[in-house]
Amino acid sequence: MHNHESLVHSEGVKVLSHTQREDGDWIQHTLMIEGCDAPFKFKRKKKYKSLKGAKVNMTYYPAVEVVAGFDIEVMKVVRIKLY
Repeated sequence: MHNHESLVHSEGVKVLSHTQREDGDWIQHTLMIEGCDAPFKFKRKKKYKSLKGAKVNMTYYPAVEVVAGFDIEVMKVVRIKLY
């Protein structure tokens, strides 16, 4: 497994919004976290119960996605679980 140099672990962060949409065979999950403007993204094979309002522990790293020609900072979630 590739070790990512900028891996970050956060505990007890509050989820403000949680969206889930189909992306081929996967479900793309996008979270917005209290105190952070960047979206947190991860893919799973199935939908989850909404995490809105929950506190979670997450391990993630920053990345950049190009949307309509603009560089957008996102956080790629490696691991997430309820706090």
